[in-house]
Amino acid sequence: MWQQQSFYLIMSGIITGSLSVSWDMAVSPVVFVPRGEDVVLPCSFTHPRQQYYSGKITVKWLARESRALPFFTCSVTNNSMEGKHGCAESELKYSTYGDLRRGELSLLIRRVQLSDNCTFFCRVELEGLLKYFQKETQLYVTVQPQILNMSVVEPGSDGAPRRLQCEVEGQPLPNVTWLSASGTPIQDLEVKNQQRGPARLLSSVPYLQEVLSCRAESRLGAAERRHPAAHSTTLIISVSVSGLIVLLLLLVTGCIAYRRNRVRAAASPIYANAETVENHRLQDSDRPVGGSVELQLVYSTLNDASSSQHAGVKKPISQQEEPVVLYSPVNMNSD
Repeated sequence: MWQQQSFYLIMSGIITGSLSVSWDMAVSPVVFVPRGEDVVLPCSFTHPRQQYYSGKITVKWLARESRALPFFTCSVTNNSMEGKHGCAESELKYSTYGDLRRGELSLLIRRVQLSDNCTFFCRVELEGLLKYFQKETQLYVTVQPQILNMSVVEPGSDGAPRRLQCEVEGQPLPNVTWLSASGTPIQDLEVKNQQRGPARLLSSVPYLQEVLSCRAESRLGAAERRHPAAHSTTLIISVSVSGLIVLLLLLVTGCIAYRRNRVRAAASPIYANAETVENHRLQDSDRPVGGSVELQLVYSTLNDASSSQHAGVKKPISQQEEPVVLYSPVNMNSD
């Protein structure tokens, strides 16, 4: 009797051992992803009945605690290897990435945030099997260093000195260095650092109206900002130079216009038509057929039209206008 029991125990151990050896689950220990991007947490499994198993496959994803309630669950009946299953069709924050019927249990997380930075657990359950298999993976959300704000804190009622504070963000948390106007690190400042959340740091130093720069640096990069801001000074200089250039252009334009007006005022209007008369004299087309014409210049004095209409009215000597001399061509026929 004991021999039969021993035989059953040995066979059970062989079968159980073969099943346990055939089971396998693979995950990535650590997954890095920048904030705001999509990420896939890889997870896959194999089991001894995978080729002919037609039952239900259930994948569960847990966060932070190995015995926590699943935040994502999906089940697929493994009776067909054709077509898509509903778990991969979701457009929500979480969905599967792969086919459960082929042992692909990976989780897709869309638009990762700092709150997603934790330990995840991938679990698989087969219908009719009481035992489940589970492994963990660490999601590490990264944030490049950046300076969120720089401001001056005025002295309070407690008599604290005036301070310049710099709020930085980064994951991993960056190191903060204070620099002088020449870019040299300042060693003798009383620096106070205070962490504000998992990825924010507030650093401050005494401030006496000098130019200081705050530099945040980590293995992902660096960011730097100065106070007062350099672009403010540059903007003021640019505006001043532009205004000076516009003023110079206006002065040059005014001088040119003034000189032109002076030249026009100095020119005499009496001989304004002399060039036109000379051109007529030189044109041969003005000669009549069969005769010779000699053009001579004559002039006459014309009085103001208003004066001729009122001949009986005499103007004062101070108001009399000067006569206007006009030149005109006259044809002189020679016999």
